[in-house]
Amino acid sequence: MLAIARALMLNPKLLLLDEPSLGLAPLVIREIFEIVTAINREAGTTILVVEQNANLALRSAQIAYVLEVGRVTLSGKSSELAKNESIRKSYLGD
Repeated sequence: MLAIARALMLNPKLLLLDEPSLGLAPLVIREIFEIVTAINREAGTTILVVEQNANLALRSAQIAYVLEVGRVTLSGKSSELAKNESIRKSYLGD
């Protein structure tokens, strides 16, 4: 949270977050993603999140990109990707 706060002091147009959930307790993860969503909604800051927790990422994002071996293999609205059968099998554990 401190790193996010420090970045926001500069009033950025784009905020990059790399694995913000890594090593955190589930309650803290939920709080961070609620804050990140609020920053996007209220301040209009674009936020790019790299996250391996695909369920969390797809629930929080508006647009998602799936990378495989450094290349974008799928992209689109997060809600649509969450319904994609190959995504569900490969990344969501369904």
